[in-house]
Amino acid sequence: MNHQISQGERLQKVLARHGFGSRRACEDLIAAGRVSVGGKVAELGRRVDVACDEVAVDDVVVGVRPGLVHYLLNKPLGVISTAHDPQGRRTVLDFVPSEPRVFPVGRLDSDTEGLLLLTNDGEMTHRLTHPSFGVEKEYLAQLRGYPSRSALNRLRQGVCLTDGLSAPARVVQVEPNLVKITIHEGRNRQVRRMCEAVGHPVLRLVRTRIGPLVDRSLPPGEWRELSPTETRSLEVAVAVR
Repeated sequence: MNHQISQGERLQKVLARHGFGSRRACEDLIAAGRVSVGGKVAELGRRVDVACDEVAVDDVVVGVRPGLVHYLLNKPLGVISTAHDPQGRRTVLDFVPSEPRVFPVGRLDSDTEGLLLLTNDGEMTHRLTHPSFGVEKEYLAQLRGYPSRSALNRLRQGVCLTDGLSAPARVVQVEPNLVKITIHEGRNRQVRRMCEAVGHPVLRLVRTRIGPLVDRSLPPGEWRELSPTETRSLEVAVAVR
């Protein structure tokens, strides 16, 4: 018998643990030819080494490596989005378990609040932060003054910044001085700079969504682990198309 097949953990058990349903449902996925290991379609009875085998469902890679964690934090005002601050200020790592070691995916400025993902999954971090994958981030921005229709349209079309023209944004006016802005770039202080460029500096900024991740009930300063379904939705969001 092939060594790779006879060693390791049963594939349906691995898939069930990662939120793909019961073991029977996962067996049906395998039987339907929707699961691959190392780029090859898997067969029933396949075993995998979760430390090194690449498992994919419907061509979307599943993070099966042991020890991977994904935390969602509602970052409070004044907290730094780095692993360490030389000035001794509080960082986002002060809010989550110290082991295993995780890192923030991208950054929120100290004066920006809202959702931040922390993980030890390097491949997912790369894909979530790389502009080619175009993962959306949604913000609520309270502005100084009342933006005109023209100012909102400039945000939608792209604004000339010091580092080039911003990509078009989705903008919805929630209240006279409150807008919902959705971008897929990750430039430094991008939303603040865009709003300032159209004459309406940001007074308060809260990130409310990262790709498919939303949690309106998570209090500031609190964190939780992602559910298997949420982790899977992120994997789909950053899949190579």
